[in-house]
Amino acid sequence: MTTRSVRRRLAVALVAIVPLAVAGLFIGSLSDVATGVERVPAAIVNQDEIVQQKAQDGTESPVLAGRLLVTQLTSDDNQAFDWTITNADEAQRMLDDGEVYAVLTVPKDFSASIVSLSTDAPQRAQISVKTDDAHGYLTGAATQAVGVGMTSVFGNAITSQFVSGIYTTFGGLKGSLTDAGAGAAKLADGATHLSSGATTLGDGITQLGEGVGRSQQGASQLADGLGTYTGGVSQLSSGLDRLQTGAAGLSQVSDGVGQYAGGAGQIAAQVAGLRQQLAANPQSAPIAAQLEPLEQGLDRYAAQGQTLASQAAAGIQGVQQGIGQSASGASQLAANGGALVSGARQLSDGLGQLRTGTTSAATGAGDLATGADALSSGATELGTGLTQGAEQIPSLDADQASQASGVVADPVGLTVERENEIGNPGDAIAAIFVPIGLWLGAFATFLVLRPAARRLLASSAATGRVMGRVLARAALIALAQVVLLVALVHAALGLSLALLPVTLGFAAVTAAAFTAIHYLLRQAFGRAGLVVSLILLAIQAASMGGVIPLQLVAAPFQAISPFLPLTYAASGMQAIIAGGAPGVAWGAAGMLAVFLLLSLAVSYLVTRRSRRAKSLGLVPGTAPSSVAVAV
Repeated sequence: MTTRSVRRRLAVALVAIVPLAVAGLFIGSLSDVATGVERVPAAIVNQDEIVQQKAQDGTESPVLAGRLLVTQLTSDDNQAFDWTITNADEAQRMLDDGEVYAVLTVPKDFSASIVSLSTDAPQRAQISVKTDDAHGYLTGAATQAVGVGMTSVFGNAITSQFVSGIYTTFGGLKGSLTDAGAGAAKLADGATHLSSGATTLGDGITQLGEGVGRSQQGASQLADGLGTYTGGVSQLSSGLDRLQTGAAGLSQVSDGVGQYAGGAGQIAAQVAGLRQQLAANPQSAPIAAQLEPLEQGLDRYAAQGQTLASQAAAGIQGVQQGIGQSASGASQLAANGGALVSGARQLSDGLGQLRTGTTSAATGAGDLATGADALSSGATELGTGLTQGAEQIPSLDADQASQASGVVADPVGLTVERENEIGNPGDAIAAIFVPIGLWLGAFATFLVLRPAARRLLASSAATGRVMGRVLARAALIALAQVVLLVALVHAALGLSLALLPVTLGFAAVTAAAFTAIHYLLRQAFGRAGLVVSLILLAIQAASMGGVIPLQLVAAPFQAISPFLPLTYAASGMQAIIAGGAPGVAWGAAGMLAVFLLLSLAVSYLVTRRSRRAKSLGLVPGTAPSSVAVAV
């Protein structure tokens, strides 16, 4: 089997596996897309300022909502990107250079907005995400989707239901506070009346104490009078005893009845005076009643003295009996006089204690009045405070409650800013397919153009001259392709004519590099090099990113991406179309120039080696020759 047949069979095998290689490469590159988001680099800028939140008891506590959000985003459980915490200037530089695909910024009023959720005017806290379409067209959309998910985690539907209930009950709470304020006002009025009544009670008790004091003095005087009265009763009892003794001889001294009648009148006068004294005191009223018969009898004796004298003999016996009874009653009065005096003394002492008690009661009534005044003042302040509190509580209708609960249900808003935004999807597609079109253009060029004629390779002409002749024709074709493709892109997508020199120049550098690469493949592998070109195109298309972040593809494709020319062609063209940082396009053009020079250098070595092999007859079907062929 000859070398040519082996090469032919190898070429056929490569052609057969091209569809499998292309499909397999794309499937393999996207195998890690599900977890690739965690590898996409992004930056966090936390500008949030700490705020103090005052509780109902007056204590203050710091609120660091921004730090909590950053902690949640960068935790292993919730990590959506490969976050880098940095400052605003550094984050902008990283975004411009393509080191990160997105910058999430937490503003300085983030915590203040979160704290406002507990007020009657809640404000939605905002975070912003900035992307750059110059580095990835779908990054903005993907970042927005992830951002919505992050804000959803930070404020969820449970918050909506909870806060909606709070705002709905504000009306009832306000009514309750209003009723409580009215009740406190009534309590203040009642306390005022209580204070007035307590003052009146104190005055009455004071007057009662004064009256009790006077009663005590009267009781003391009564006790003294009863003492005197008891002494008089004792004397009366003694006199009656003597009278009774003397009455035994009345039958013999009837002559002295007249004198006795006169004495009886005097005694009646004395008894009448004593009875009047006793009747003046309620305590001795029974005694005065007992003296009344005696008084009446003595009066009769005095009035009927002459009749008594004439009838003395007949009435002596009755007189003696009356005197005996009077003596017995006087003895009883004398015997009970001590108890009566003792009772009067006890009455005086009891009234003294009552006076002391009324003094204490008057003092207590004064304290009660003071306390009632304080209660009235406190109740008034309470009523005022409750009324003011009720006025401060918002009375929200259904629409207002719904709006407020909506803010708290979605407490964190998301603003996405896309720098160098590619509004037309065609622009993003053009940034990818212009380089691919130029690659296919180079492929088509060397499909119809041979690297060099055998007579040229066998001639004595310089290798550089041989290569230059072929590359010159290929360059003319590539230039035509560039002009046509760039014109189509500008016309179809409406790109600014100001970009025409830049897109034309970058496309020319790209086409030159791809032409040199295909010249190398064709020179090194012959027609099989075109098959290798298709496989390389599939590898590069699966590894270059552009539309999606490179971090979404499998790790092996990420590893080889920096070494593939199509990666730089796509990134540079995307930066130009999107209006990205000029440094990205210049860097990509520089790398394409490196691929151009490297391909030419390797092509030179391959061509020179091939010519040497032909000149030595090492290639089948050729013989050594030293004939110079003019070019």
